[in-house]
Amino acid sequence: MEWAALLLLPLALCALLYLLGRWLLGLDGDLTLLWAEWRGKRPENELPDKVVWVTGASSGIGEELAYQLAKIGALVVLSARRENELERVKQKCLEISSLSSKDILVLPLDLTDRSSHEAATKTILQHFGRIDVLVNNGGRSQRSLFVDTKVEVYAAIMELNYLGTVSLTKHVLNHMVQREKGKIVTMSSVMGIMGAPLATGYCASKHALQGFFNSLRPELGEYPEIIITTICPGPVQSKIIHNVFTEELSKTLDNTGDQSHKMPTDRCVRLTLVSMVNDLKEAWISDHPYLAVCYLWQYAPTWAWWLMNKMGKIRIQNFKRGVDADISYSQKKKA
Repeated sequence: MEWAALLLLPLALCALLYLLGRWLLGLDGDLTLLWAEWRGKRPENELPDKVVWVTGASSGIGEELAYQLAKIGALVVLSARRENELERVKQKCLEISSLSSKDILVLPLDLTDRSSHEAATKTILQHFGRIDVLVNNGGRSQRSLFVDTKVEVYAAIMELNYLGTVSLTKHVLNHMVQREKGKIVTMSSVMGIMGAPLATGYCASKHALQGFFNSLRPELGEYPEIIITTICPGPVQSKIIHNVFTEELSKTLDNTGDQSHKMPTDRCVRLTLVSMVNDLKEAWISDHPYLAVCYLWQYAPTWAWWLMNKMGKIRIQNFKRGVDADISYSQKKKA
């Protein structure tokens, strides 16, 4: 019997490791975030009547944020360049929630027009009297090889994704410092943690945001109720791919490819709201393999480099074949 038990022990251990591996492969967020989703504060309890300013609210993650915030009962400020699209989003928010028209403010905004940011902030304060949460969601991605891309494209990426966000944050933070409370949530990317081909400028802008907010956070140590949260999503089903930077400022991406293999936008937004209300400093929201690479980059960078080289070759091959660069290994075989 003792020998039998000794033989069964390795089998049981292998079975346990197998089940643990299957569980880990099914995760779509980092462990701290998923614990907060299970045992932490709920957005439905924390966000009603909070004034939340969302940039990039005319499509994708920003649009879905508007809908989920409206359903919860938050007071929403919608900003992007296209006022007609913001009005469309506002109308749907009114249809799916109990909010009234005055509870949703449409505020057209160009992040690259930094001279307008102070006035935009004052408009919100005149309308609602406060800003509880700023969600820095505006920005554009990139699909082009560095050797083919003009330097002007990199300047435009940094102006929009980095400097525009920093400028808006500065004006809102002045208000939050006066109140001694508030939340600033910034949509970075897993590309702010790692690097990837076809997105050298985009990755640089997200790394810049990571460095900026990781440095700003300790500067605010005397204001414990001002929370800085950085969200790092992986590939998400959004329209960001339709408006990416390419080799030239005037050029658009010809083939955006199938987006159905990516994380659903509503799931990404739900986890973003969980991160927001639980005051997480940083959250990784992604399916595999990008979530696994985040952990490797953090704890085993040599392995991460090896894996990224393999994934990078596939991204470039996909791009040149006219399919989505982020398509997975299994779907590549089916394509």
